[in-house]
Amino acid sequence: MTAQMHVPSLLSRAGAVSALTLAAVGGTLLAPGAASEAQAATTHANKALSIAAAKKGAPYRYGSAGPSRFDCSGLTLYAYKKAGKSLPRTAQQQYNKTRHVSASTRQKGDLVFFHSGGRVYHVGIYAGSGRIWHSPKTGSWVKLDKIWSSKVYYGRVR
Repeated sequence: MTAQMHVPSLLSRAGAVSALTLAAVGGTLLAPGAASEAQAATTHANKALSIAAAKKGAPYRYGSAGPSRFDCSGLTLYAYKKAGKSLPRTAQQQYNKTRHVSASTRQKGDLVFFHSGGRVYHVGIYAGSGRIWHSPKTGSWVKLDKIWSSKVYYGRVR
């Protein structure tokens, strides 16, 4: 039985019990409309993923962070900013700021960092099924591609 199921029985036995007392006893209270930290992160990640996908076809431009042209980290910065989260400017800085997760625990909206020799050189937003939204290089545009390398790290925006 979860702590959430214990709340009604505690209330009926104890009368008016404050939420703080219940929390101190080990109960978990979920206020209507409240989201856990994990749910909030998922919501921001899903929004960022949708925002990046909506930029499909926007041309690559080195150093650009939108709204109509992007480099790789500019796209991730823009998408997460519109979703309510701030990221630093470069792919390496973004990697340093995220919570690192394994490939087996990656989720849609996580950032995918491509690396060589320990240096991060590219970033995209994980779209599921081994694919990312990214802005790859000069002469290209924002698009959905398969992850082409095994040399990737995953990071979750907090």
